[in-house]
Amino acid sequence: MATVNFSVPDDVKEAFNRAFAAENKSAVIARLMREAVDEVERQRQRQAAFRLLTERREDRPSMTDDEIREVREAGRP
Repeated sequence: MATVNFSVPDDVKEAFNRAFAAENKSAVIARLMREAVDEVERQRQRQAAFRLLTERREDRPSMTDDEIREVREAGRP
């Protein structure tokens, strides 16, 4: 197991200690670090998906408003 040292503002440390007074602070910090890593990965995946969708947009067939209206109305009684 590794030991990590961080410098944080005193008010953050005090608030953290109050919020997690009854918990194992090392376990809390490890959980928060895992959540942060997971969130960064989710952001990367969302950005990659957005890029892919944006790039593929140029390859999709496009229709004019009139063509779309025709298709919508074609199946209506």
